[in-house]
Amino acid sequence: MSLPKYFLFFLAMSMLSLDTRAESHDVIGFVKTVQGDATVISGRGPIKAAPGTPLYLGSLLKTSSTGSLGVTFRDNTVMSFGPDTEVTVDEYLYKPAKGDLKLAASIVKGTLHYISGVIAKLKPEAVSINTPTGIIGVRGTRFVVKAED
Repeated sequence: MSLPKYFLFFLAMSMLSLDTRAESHDVIGFVKTVQGDATVISGRGPIKAAPGTPLYLGSLLKTSSTGSLGVTFRDNTVMSFGPDTEVTVDEYLYKPAKGDLKLAASIVKGTLHYISGVIAKLKPEAVSINTPTGIIGVRGTRFVVKAED
């Protein structure tokens, strides 16, 4: 390959790699607080949670036996997780101008404190939290869930 062709190839590949990184429209929320060890696992791999860590659809949020984590979603929904907690964000759709609203998460184990955001205020039936033994439909503004192994 001559230098100009190689350079163009390298430039094209660099631009492609930029396109596969997280774009702002994929980000559904952010980590706000962390104490102890907590991890955010997404298609981008596991990341040690820190304030500002982005959340994506399908993210698995895990805390250690000494960890806790607080996250805020784009619609201002707030979730806090206690020690030994695993929660997955299964669905998230926030397009209020179109009426497209949905938030579904699953807690495998641990504790979750939920405070409603815009999705639950505009369309309460669009929010659900799956637990190992049932589904919580959100009709109020806050609740706490404990799921044991």
